[in-house]
Amino acid sequence: MTQVVELPLWLFVLILLFAVVTALSHFLLPSVRWFLRKRMERAVARLNKRLDRPIQPFKLLARPDTINRVVYSPEVMEAVQAHARDTGVPEAVAFAQARSYAREIVPGFSTAAYFGFATRFAKLLSTALYRVRLGAYDEEAIRKIAPDATVIFVMNHRSNMDYVLVTYLVAGRSALAYAVGEWARVWPLRTLVRALGGYFIRRKSRNALYRRVLARYVQMSTAGGVTQAIFPEGGLSLDGRVGPAKLGLLSYIVETFDPNAGRDVVFVPIGINYDRVIEDRVLTRAYEMGERKFRISIRRALWAAARQMGRHLTGQFHRFGYAAVSFGAPVSLKQQLAAHMGQDPVRALGKLLTDKVREIVPVLPGPLVAAVIDKADGPLSREEVVTRASALRSLLAQEGAHLHLPRDDPDYEVTVGLRQLKRQGLILEDGGQFAPKPSERAVLRYYANSILQLLEVAEAARDGAEDVEADVEEHVSLTT
Repeated sequence: MTQVVELPLWLFVLILLFAVVTALSHFLLPSVRWFLRKRMERAVARLNKRLDRPIQPFKLLARPDTINRVVYSPEVMEAVQAHARDTGVPEAVAFAQARSYAREIVPGFSTAAYFGFATRFAKLLSTALYRVRLGAYDEEAIRKIAPDATVIFVMNHRSNMDYVLVTYLVAGRSALAYAVGEWARVWPLRTLVRALGGYFIRRKSRNALYRRVLARYVQMSTAGGVTQAIFPEGGLSLDGRVGPAKLGLLSYIVETFDPNAGRDVVFVPIGINYDRVIEDRVLTRAYEMGERKFRISIRRALWAAARQMGRHLTGQFHRFGYAAVSFGAPVSLKQQLAAHMGQDPVRALGKLLTDKVREIVPVLPGPLVAAVIDKADGPLSREEVVTRASALRSLLAQEGAHLHLPRDDPDYEVTVGLRQLKRQGLILEDGGQFAPKPSERAVLRYYANSILQLLEVAEAARDGAEDVEADVEEHVSLTT
């Protein structure tokens, strides 16, 4: 027992390392984790006191725990068995595939990353690029939402700045969990997105097992009261209009919703508009090509960012005009299901939400002047632009549009709009006459569509009503 045993130095170091790791894992690390966990819980408790919608426990679960909850749920296990049966693979292989999907989808929310970095960065970037304005906002209706209800913000998708802008504007009310497309699954962006509570979705996937895993996560987070933000269009608008709703996420939410349960789901429509969309030419080019493929050159993007940074440092940078966000009246899922008993509730809900979003897209100087110049038969003088912009604004007001009039001055509004369009190279000025730049006509129309869509919908509704009346009169005349 007292004999000396000789060991090689490398083996002694290895044994020592194993001893240190064992001591840390059994004695020190649990205490450290407990200490950090207590500090985090106290920080979240303080944070929840100032948030209108507190951070729910489900959102704070450790990521491995959430993954296990998803993959071991009865719904996913049934899907695993069906996938194994349909594809002929062992159930263990199908289960491993389901777990990989869950690891891909499930976020790992960090309160420190969200409220310590993301919200501050969102404010800094939003106010650096735009003059941010809050449009319509019924604070009383928002406050009347039941405290235990799950709130889902539903918004149009104009730009990737939407994530940043809305995060900044609701930072004092709640932490949002975004549904993010595959574009963000690149390192290191995917790590940041997960830390901010975003979950990834493959929008075009037809894999039944993947869809069931995604559905189960969405359903569990909704049942857990997690505040979410979704884009029902499913992608960026290519023509400036609010497109029809993709029903995938909405169908997951409605599928397992129990109207008799205590927790309601409340949708809050959000309309977003910009004087300038950073990706405007990329989007209009994709629209002209007829395919949703954004060929963005990383080199050009970095060069553009560096150029704008240089302008900012030399005092030559001009912000991209106004960015405005309007909040619409909340929509209760319980009430909607009761109102559409016996019908297709998901389709009706999708149409209702996109209609409400479209109605509250703010009218800004740039899109207003773009619509005037785009619809003109020829060049317009400044006075003609002011007259036509005032007339168009009146028409939009009659349809209930949310107008942002800078300084309450129609003349200054046209000044701002013309200045913004000239900076973007969308219009030409010759002898005091303004006309579209032929090569940029599609981009000009892209901005015009963002506000003209409300008139188009209203006109289509009136034409539909007239057609119905005509059909009724014809039917009456034939039957009599």
